Amino acid sequence: MFTRPVINTFRGAIVPAVRTKLAPTAATTARTFTTVGVLRSEKKAADTWPIPANVKTFHEIKTEEDLLPPGAAPGEVATDYNQATGLERLEILGKIEGIDIFDMKPLDASRRGTLDNPIVVRSLGKERYLGCTGYPADSHNTIWLTVSKDRPVERCPECGGVYKMEYAGAEEEHHGHDDHHGYVEPKSMADFVRPEYR
Repeated sequence: MFTRPVINTFRGAIVPAVRTKLAPTAATTARTFTTVGVLRSEKKAADTWPIPANVKTFHEIKTEEDLLPPGAAPGEVATDYNQATGLERLEILGKIEGIDIFDMKPLDASRRGTLDNPIVVRSLGKERYLGCTGYPADSHNTIWLTVSKDRPVERCPECGGVYKMEYAGAEEEHHGHDDHHGYVEPKSMADFVRPEYR
């Protein structure tokens, strides 16, 4: 019978192993790792994250200058909190206070949208892509649909679910471009639906 030493990586001990038999080995105690999660919405920002006195909180942001970071102290490595600017900083400050500023919740999948009662999708941009997985959820592969400010209603070709975009962005900004260089919106199947079917 041939034996060789085997190193047990959990304890660093040498245990003999038999090659001819598959015998159960002694159980080793696994190292446990524990993490504690804190819901940011349950506590105030001052309780969950130390905000320096010179930094404004999410509710105090009024202008773009308010989104400038404090930077890292000399000799420290800067974190996202210390160096993020713009929308990224606004998102971080919102998360500290438990606010999801980009509304990243999944779409309503408890029903199928109809033309009379579509599933509403809010958008800050003029165009948004959304993925339909059918009703009930995951009943077909993801089909990507495009809704826009000009064409806010779109129907899934697989399950027939209807989605409607609510534009919540800024009003039109004129930059001296009155024409769009001859761009014509491509037609989709929604352009060929008879009015009596709407």
